[in-house]
Amino acid sequence: MDPVDYIIVGGGTAGCLVADRLSASGRDRVLLLEAGGSDRRAWVRVPIGYGRTFNDPAVNWMYEAEPEPALDGVRSYWPRGKVLGGSGSINAMVYARGQPADYDDWRDLGNPGWGWSDVLPHFRAIEDRGGVGAEAAATHGPLRVTDVTTQAHPLVRAYIEACAAIGYAYTPDFNGAQPEGVGVYQITTRKGLRESTATAFLRPALRRKNLELWLRTQVLRLDFEGRRAAGVTCLRGGQTLALRARKAVVLCAGSVNSPQLLQLSGIGPGAMLQGFGIPTVHELPAVGRNLQDHLAVSYFYRSRVSTLNNRLYPWWGKMLAGMQYVLTRRGPLSMSVNQGGGFIRSNEKLRTPDLQLYFNPASYTASRTRTRRLMNPDPFPGFLTSFNSCRPTSRGHLEIRSPDPLVQPAIYPNYLSTEQDRQDVIVGAHLMRRLTAAKPLAALIDHEMLPGAAKTTDEELLQDFRERAGTVFHPVSTCVMGKDPVTSVVDARLRVHGLAGLRVIDASVFPTVTSGNTNGPTAMVAEKGAAMLLADAE
Repeated sequence: MDPVDYIIVGGGTAGCLVADRLSASGRDRVLLLEAGGSDRRAWVRVPIGYGRTFNDPAVNWMYEAEPEPALDGVRSYWPRGKVLGGSGSINAMVYARGQPADYDDWRDLGNPGWGWSDVLPHFRAIEDRGGVGAEAAATHGPLRVTDVTTQAHPLVRAYIEACAAIGYAYTPDFNGAQPEGVGVYQITTRKGLRESTATAFLRPALRRKNLELWLRTQVLRLDFEGRRAAGVTCLRGGQTLALRARKAVVLCAGSVNSPQLLQLSGIGPGAMLQGFGIPTVHELPAVGRNLQDHLAVSYFYRSRVSTLNNRLYPWWGKMLAGMQYVLTRRGPLSMSVNQGGGFIRSNEKLRTPDLQLYFNPASYTASRTRTRRLMNPDPFPGFLTSFNSCRPTSRGHLEIRSPDPLVQPAIYPNYLSTEQDRQDVIVGAHLMRRLTAAKPLAALIDHEMLPGAAKTTDEELLQDFRERAGTVFHPVSTCVMGKDPVTSVVDARLRVHGLAGLRVIDASVFPTVTSGNTNGPTAMVAEKGAAMLLADAE
């Protein structure tokens, strides 16, 4: 085909938004390439379908990390979206900007223009939060973020009151003036259906003649003319095609696939590339390094009162919930799995929250295997609480294991490799016990099923975490933003150091992981990154 102006690699959360913004003027020809298929699938569109797509190879890359010593040698399961909308089409839909201090830290790490006051307008530009409250009224974007407080299970109120009893205040809006505290998570749904950047941004943009989408197109490598990205080589319909971009190649393939594709294309640690016989186009040692992720564990409780288990375990309960959803687009099928939670400081001397909390008014103790589908809760009343460190200090890495683009990369999370992260686990575990001993939650609990009341010491609770913890699916920073080409991959304008015509715009550029769910911050990075790319092209 003839050259286009921009080739975007990856139709996920970032890529769909970038495609909309780059094509908006109508002047530039934009081609979006996505390895997966359409997001127009029932289990993608229905919010509770998350439990099924969690382990569906039709929409999920289903990665596995390497055996993790800190987790007793377990291979963590890393689901990543292989579908239009990316992980935003298979995630739990929680929308959280993070804490303002997260972004001030980004700026202070040598990234001008990325402080909280700089990124806030970009959040507002992408969000549609219904205009309820001062901050929500300031939003004017396409991405619907829904407040489901009135639909939350009654147990969520008991959870919030128990949090208040041990000193943690209620906040009505994690994305408003008071992002710290406990409350009900807002989710990316519209009229009871999943909302993603594919539905909010890309679908309307595809009406433009200058934007083209290719699904089921696997990019094999980036192609260069000297130090300039000239296009990509891809596999589509059994054919290998070379595509050319006049202005830029924009890599939006995510925290796993973006560094993988850079390495396959000869950009990365020189010795590693040479070991696979890949000619080095440009040596950048930080490609694939600095990996961060949130790691959590759940505490399971047998309940004295009815929970979502009572409603969703029996066949007739599923049928009634399904009928409610079909008729009203409301009810448990329209919700996320984690309805309540928050961002709290375990120590009042800390400057920003250090723990994220979760509350799910259902339990799945029979589905705790790596390949679980969360479609059937326990056959008795139960619920769970959970926590993770907001800003873990451990760093991992990933690297290709073959020059074959179809071979999954090796992922080394390196969890719990710092004393701070291990201490956060102990603090969080004791907090779970304090929380569930507080009224009114304590009165609702028959007994703690996991890890069990017998485990009380720091050593026992840390070992339990090692045995049961798993990723919260928030990998970031593998193409980290910074000013030093030795320790970072892109600069503050998301240009790959030392190369022309190539940008990375996705969660892999985060200087550090944000204090919360990463889908919203990824969309913000896409909005800001697209604006910078357009400004630099003028």
